[in-house]
Amino acid sequence: MMIGVGLTLPAQNLNVFNARRASFKCQKSPLNPTSRRHVSSTSSTELTRETLSNLEKLLQKSNQPDPERVVKTSTSSGLIETKGKGLLEGLNLSRIWPEMKAAEEMSPRHLNRLQRLLSKTMEYSPRNNLGSRWREYHGCNDWSGLLDPLDENLRREVVRYGEFVQAAYHGFHSNPAMSTDEAPLPRHVALPDRSYKVTKSLYTTSSVGLPKWVDDVAPDLGWMTQRSSWIGYVAVCDDKREIHRMGRRDIVIALRGTATCMEWAENFRAQLDQIPESDDPTQRVERGFLSLHKTRGAHVPSLAESVVEEVQRLIEMYKGEPLSITITGHSLGAALSLLVADEISSCTPHVPPVAVFSFGGPRVGNKGFVERLNKKNVKVLRIVNNQDLITKVPGVFIGEKAQQQQKEDNPWTYSHVGTELRVDTKMSPYLKPNVDIACCHDLEAYLHLVDGYLSSKCPFRSNAKRSLAKLLHDQGSNVKQLYTHKALSLNLERDRFSFPMPSCLPSPSQ
Repeated sequence: MMIGVGLTLPAQNLNVFNARRASFKCQKSPLNPTSRRHVSSTSSTELTRETLSNLEKLLQKSNQPDPERVVKTSTSSGLIETKGKGLLEGLNLSRIWPEMKAAEEMSPRHLNRLQRLLSKTMEYSPRNNLGSRWREYHGCNDWSGLLDPLDENLRREVVRYGEFVQAAYHGFHSNPAMSTDEAPLPRHVALPDRSYKVTKSLYTTSSVGLPKWVDDVAPDLGWMTQRSSWIGYVAVCDDKREIHRMGRRDIVIALRGTATCMEWAENFRAQLDQIPESDDPTQRVERGFLSLHKTRGAHVPSLAESVVEEVQRLIEMYKGEPLSITITGHSLGAALSLLVADEISSCTPHVPPVAVFSFGGPRVGNKGFVERLNKKNVKVLRIVNNQDLITKVPGVFIGEKAQQQQKEDNPWTYSHVGTELRVDTKMSPYLKPNVDIACCHDLEAYLHLVDGYLSSKCPFRSNAKRSLAKLLHDQGSNVKQLYTHKALSLNLERDRFSFPMPSCLPSPSQ
């Protein structure tokens, strides 16, 4: 997912279309490579990395380097100042947190632990009964008291919803092409949780078209240039034991991030437009996101129409039961999640509680849009990586404080929505401190960081449950060499990690 600061694609990014036909070889999605079916390296990976690199250079002037930290530790002789790259380097963690022994237990010397973390075998993590507290975990109090330190039940729920988004990525890249002559056939989605079933496929359509010369130069792009694409799905929990555990029947809407040229083109249309259903001219959202949300395709309805129709149907079907609506997305999907939440929060007189769990999401609208969602009681938990550039755009030239002083009709007065859970790549003992910008935005890296997060004042938890296998497969060049070398010494070849779905923890009913 990428957001630009102009209204058109930069010329330097269009050179991707001048590549020879033979150069369009299959490879994974650049932002969340979760599947066996791959996309063109020229049209996808290189475009992503080049554009993110350009954005990083653009933001370097405003991003000051972190000053060297000084850690004071007490001894019998007084305080000792320890200079280093971070707080953890100056602390004896095994002494301060003896029950964790973080630095010792996460060492590559512990081969049994490393072998488990690199194994495909899932480690069962019990899901506690949420019962009467489900509304609290769904955001009724804006997750007050649950984020720092991170509540273990909330951590498990956040990771679980992230895995629903990974299923959306895999469902798309397993079959990215859509017929331009007829309505699409039903699509199979391998959900990470068997207690849910898919009830509806969702599509987005771009309102812009690429120049004709693109098709002439690179006709083999195919699905990359089609206007309508599969973006995600609606699923509903239909397992009695899981419904009892969660305290309600949950409806999930999962949306993937940017994957096609047309979606990239919409991402760069960063001017703010008024929301069509709003009489308030101060309520505005990004033009490209609004286009993808509202535009109908030749054979598919708009995302807005599809999701409203399906949610209304499910609410009527399960009338009388406690329900919740959870919308989750990564990158572009995180942006569209807010527009979907706005759409369905007033689609019927008695809408169930609506919450959004977004990963690596950009700004979507202005302060008026934020107030609109707040009035509708839409709860939003944004999971943000400190090093992720996407979370800092659009509106890159105007900071948050300056935006508050601008008039509401300024085209760059973007504001973030909701409550923030901030993680940091540098806190992971497994990732290099200088990981590339694509890794900082990668969804599996996000889930890895959330799974290891304890609080803003604690190190990465030593008893993290999530396997490192997929992280090593997707982001091997960003994993510390100590761990990659130990993995090889354990004969855990990377070819074994090329499984399509992330390791996920089954529900009690399985």
